[in-house]
Amino acid sequence: MNLKDILAISGEGTLFKFIAQGKNAVIIENLETGKRSSAGTTARVSALDEISIYTTGEDLPLAKVMDIIWEKENGGPALSHRQPDAELKKYFAEALPEYDRKRVYTSDIRKVLHWYNILQGLNLLVKEEEKPAGNEEGEGQAASEEPEENGSMEKAIKDKGAEGGKAVKAGPGEKSAPASHKTPVAKGGKPKASGK
Repeated sequence: MNLKDILAISGEGTLFKFIAQGKNAVIIENLETGKRSSAGTTARVSALDEISIYTTGEDLPLAKVMDIIWEKENGGPALSHRQPDAELKKYFAEALPEYDRKRVYTSDIRKVLHWYNILQGLNLLVKEEEKPAGNEEGEGQAASEEPEENGSMEKAIKDKGAEGGKAVKAGPGEKSAPASHKTPVAKGGKPKASGK
């Protein structure tokens, strides 16, 4: 799935779209209501395309996990994040048998399923395979727009700090925190926001 410019903010029950970087805040838009607001320096902001899930092998990007759930449900909604813990774990194990049971907590599964259902309900889940299909011709314009926009978002996330959750961890390309914060939060505690 293409999760570019989609943000989660700790303590908020929904997802946001990155709009712009302000002087001391990130301008965001609530995906469900369309209302714009700002996330200040104390907000813990996570870019969904920089999150990965622990597995027994290599960590799996959240976008790939969303792909797996999408295929499992034939594009439909996933199990509700409000279901009992045992049902959530069973469902997640069916979708992703190799997920690390020791480092991925039920709260992480709830987040993933909640985020998936928000995006699925808004028809915002776009398969990543669709982009490379155009290869050279179809990607020319998108590729030229990406660096400026993505660079702005990376700066915004860097200014705010990033929170990966207990077992949801920053991806290898993340520039949002010093190298010491790339240690999974489950082992290293919560990363500190780097805002002024």
